[in-house]
Amino acid sequence: MAESTGTEERGIRITLEEVAGAVGDFGTIFPILLGVAIVCPDVNVSHFFLFLAAWFIFTGLYYRLPIPIEPMKAIGAIVIAEGLCAGEIVASGIVVGALFLLLGLVGGMAWLGDRIPKSVIRGVQAGLALLLLRTSFNYIISDVLVAAISIGIILAFFVASQRTRIPDVSALLVLIIGLAAGIAVQGMPPFHLMPLPTLVIPMPSDFIAGTWDLVLPQIPLTLANAILATSLLTYDLFPKKGVDPDRLSRTIGAMNLISTPLGGFPMCHGAGGLAAMYRFGARTGGANIIA
Repeated sequence: MAESTGTEERGIRITLEEVAGAVGDFGTIFPILLGVAIVCPDVNVSHFFLFLAAWFIFTGLYYRLPIPIEPMKAIGAIVIAEGLCAGEIVASGIVVGALFLLLGLVGGMAWLGDRIPKSVIRGVQAGLALLLLRTSFNYIISDVLVAAISIGIILAFFVASQRTRIPDVSALLVLIIGLAAGIAVQGMPPFHLMPLPTLVIPMPSDFIAGTWDLVLPQIPLTLANAILATSLLTYDLFPKKGVDPDRLSRTIGAMNLISTPLGGFPMCHGAGGLAAMYRFGARTGGANIIA
């Protein structure tokens, strides 16, 4: 018992609840990264997941909280819609990384946070939730049976967890069912050794196009949702361990400057991801390490 308490104080706990919470944000991560890999033949999706995993572990150890790592949604949506190349993706990651690292180092996020009303940040959270809800309906319509089973499992565990001490592992169970269904229909995917990441140096034209097409649409979403809303939510969920917005800005900057030139996809944090991981049981950085 004493050992468990010490582990919780250090912010790292490996339990069934943390395992269930670890997969709570996968519904956001997989569609974007796989969608980009499908439309962009010059990227390597294994490198996307390699750096995603590395930063999940880092943030779990650094923050000791379930701070999510997500692909940047606006960049991902535009890349998928327009089929942009790897050079523009890398350039956008470098530009957005440098911008948010600088803002975090000079206290820019705290300055903005003091001047943007919390009601605006809450509105961004609500708006993003509605957009994700609308997107989820497309998946429901495409496979009603699987969607009905998944929703039923989530509702059943929600009711059970409210009335008993049964942990809510519905997200984990839905993921397992989805993997099993995919293997049953498509068969086991082939396994290959991942090539080592190589340095990608964008052309000047990639920086111009990447900044105009990708970075500018992404900046408001990262400011409001990935940094300010996420910071605000950490104080709501963990009042004694809330994360300063400038710290979040610095980690976003660092991970993009390090990862994207080596083949990673531009990444950020996210209030929706934090809420999802918390909802399904994540309370410590252990969930990030598991993810």
